[in-house]
Amino acid sequence: MASLPSASTKPTSVQLGRIHVLKEGSHPPQNGPVVYWMFRDQRLNDNWALIHAVDQANKANVPVAIAFNLFDQFLGAKARQLGFMLKGLRQLQKSIEHTQIPFFLFQGTAEETIPKFLGECKASLLVTDFSPLRQIRKCKDEICKRVSDSVTIHEVDAHNVVPVWLASDKLEYSAKTIRGKINKLIPEYLIDFPTLQPPNKKWDDATDRFLDWDGFIAYVLRNGAEVPEIEWCEPGETAAMEVLMGNKDGFLTKRLKSYSMDRNNPLKPRALSCLSPYLHFGQISAQRCALEARSFRKHNAQAVDTFLEELIVRRELADNFCYYQPNYDAMQGAWEWARKTLMDHASDKREHTYTMEQLEKAQTADPLWNASQLEMVHYGKMHGFMRMYWAKKILEWTKGPKEALEICIYLNDKYEIDGRDPNGYVGCMWSICGVHDQGWRERPVFGKIRYMNYAGCKRKFNVDGYIAYVKRLVGEIKKRKAESPVGQKTKQPRNEQH
Repeated sequence: MASLPSASTKPTSVQLGRIHVLKEGSHPPQNGPVVYWMFRDQRLNDNWALIHAVDQANKANVPVAIAFNLFDQFLGAKARQLGFMLKGLRQLQKSIEHTQIPFFLFQGTAEETIPKFLGECKASLLVTDFSPLRQIRKCKDEICKRVSDSVTIHEVDAHNVVPVWLASDKLEYSAKTIRGKINKLIPEYLIDFPTLQPPNKKWDDATDRFLDWDGFIAYVLRNGAEVPEIEWCEPGETAAMEVLMGNKDGFLTKRLKSYSMDRNNPLKPRALSCLSPYLHFGQISAQRCALEARSFRKHNAQAVDTFLEELIVRRELADNFCYYQPNYDAMQGAWEWARKTLMDHASDKREHTYTMEQLEKAQTADPLWNASQLEMVHYGKMHGFMRMYWAKKILEWTKGPKEALEICIYLNDKYEIDGRDPNGYVGCMWSICGVHDQGWRERPVFGKIRYMNYAGCKRKFNVDGYIAYVKRLVGEIKKRKAESPVGQKTKQPRNEQH
């Protein structure tokens, strides 16, 4: 990625290009409060959507509130993902108290809870986070239909540095085709954040909004206990900034130097930024990460440029794919050449064929693949290089590409702490369907899809060392789990907000 310009002066409000008007309210507008429906960007700091909500509320001299809807096991999320998210939200609510912006937590379907809340508080404007995922977009369409005619709805892309609809107006073929478009807009959009202003007018409802966080968390941990929480990653904004900038083990402050050289070595996981859980749940802004990284470029130009390529170009390419390709998680979403070559070889003889259960339990003849699966199941994160090998082997060992893709997405979403993310869908589609890749020499089963094998991994890193590392890691996790007290059954939490 090209070197970045210095930050311009701080803006006072959100750039219009970052805002998408989903629904225009009737005129004259209703003079009701502003509600920010938070879901993808779960943070107080560096949040363009929250900045916009407060800015609009203050201009209209009306109060502002944050609403969060807890989906019931969204796309198969378990204790691992929901526990991390709720613990982050608990911290968020506490840190938001000093701003005097109330935080409302709802349970159920957002299509019902959000319009109901807007009606009760007679809101004039709903501000929402941007997400390219089908389920969220469908939910927003339904909300637009259900709210009062007087309500305006703004969608703000607070997740990407360059808003997805401005980075490109079409489905991009690869990083090569989108990189120049993004870099062209970087000077305009990679700017520092304005200070979040306090609301001019307080929320009228003075009733106690008690949230039984302990109850909520215990409830989701029990219901999703099949995939337990992880220990290596502490949730919340403070922890996220510590991982990025901490004096002890911060990525930019302590680990940046080895990033460009060691990030593809599964035996050196600390060479990675370890920011993906925080970026996925929006507990840190990618824009903040980029702004901080830029200040380290003088001494680590190659590492910073490599990091910014992954952080901005590759992440935004994944959002581009999911935004413009409705079949982002299915064979129909692959390019025609890839679909054809995969179907041409769908009936090719496989050396091994495994069931979904065998794969989930890491019961294959390949110790390297088994190690990567166990790393994901127990640790909640598989090394990026191994994710590619892991997914390609699933293509090789299942009945056909459709089944391979379904299994790949199911396992990724179930066990990865950052599952159900555009990056995850694109990773599976790259590995199995050649998305954002090119055709390679034709071979059985894979056709022209890029091939990876055990021997190739052996040439790149110490395979035996990685297998031993995972065995040690899993052993330690199992030992700690055996020693921890078994949690008692918990009742469904109370939510006393009205």
